[in-house]
Order: sequence, then C-alpha cells, then structure tokens
Amino acid sequence: MEIPAISLKAIVLVHWILTVWACLFPLLPTSYVLGNVSVLAVGVWAIAQRDSIDAVLLFLIGLAVTILTDIVHFGLYYVATANLPDLFRFSAGMAILSLVLKPFSCFFIYQMYRERGGEYNINFGIPTIARNRDAYQSIDHQDQSGSSASTPGQAEEGKNGPRSY
Repeated sequence: MEIPAISLKAIVLVHWILTVWACLFPLLPTSYVLGNVSVLAVGVWAIAQRDSIDAVLLFLIGLAVTILTDIVHFGLYYVATANLPDLFRFSAGMAILSLVLKPFSCFFIYQMYRERGGEYNINFGIPTIARNRDAYQSIDHQDQSGSSASTPGQAEEGKNGPRSY
C-alpha cells in the first residue's frame, strides 16, 4: 500500500490553525502556546530549507515532545463543568484535535525525513564502537600471481623497460 504524500506546508498550516483556535479561550497556560508555536517555527524552517535533514528531524522530535507536554497540560488544566461557555468547548476541542492529529503528522514527517536522506536509525552524535570488519583487508595473506614479484620498472619478459620517474 502506497503512503500518500502530504505536504509539510499542509501539516504546519493545520497545526498552526488548531493551535490558534485552541488559544481563543484561556484554557491552557502560556507554556502550551510557547511550546507549540516554537515547534511550528521549526516546521517553517523545515519548509524553507528543503534539503535540510536536521530541520525535519528537529520538527519530528519537537512534535513528539509536544504530544507528551500537551497530555500533561490537559491533565493539569482541563476543567470539565457544565457551566462553561461554548468558546471553551470549541477551544478544548481544537486542542484535543491537534493532539489526536500529531501522531499522524509525526508519521508523515518521518517519511519526509527518510525521503530527504535520513537514516532509519537516528544518530544523536554519541560515538559507538562498531564490530563490523567486512571493510577491512587482511594483511596476513598477500595474493601473489607468480613465483617472483616483479618491480614496476621491469617488463614481464625480463627486459628492463624505461623507468618512469
């Protein structure tokens, strides 16, 4: 099954609109706004630099972190009572919709990360020791094609050829 290509611009635009609508009512603290808007700013950077793997990776990590912080914000600040205005319900619904869409956005952004040349295993710059020795050549067994090795200045028939300096 082919994964549909969704534009990075569309993902940033949808999350920006949902964040703005979530902030219409003072339901969530300023840290919610700052966290989501700063991640969307990294998304704009990823749009501006089409070849940057780092921008897409930071946008992906930022969205993954805001999933966790949004859950914490909802758990601490969401108050459900019957006497709240419609604007509260609309803002809460848009914030929850943004949270529900973020895992799907992370999936599509990860696909973009791979398309831009990112690796499957994400490397955070921590040095590791690799045990793969397939690229090394052994110096114990030298391959000789005759009984005596000829020097580069000698011809194969035993005559001295011109020397190249």
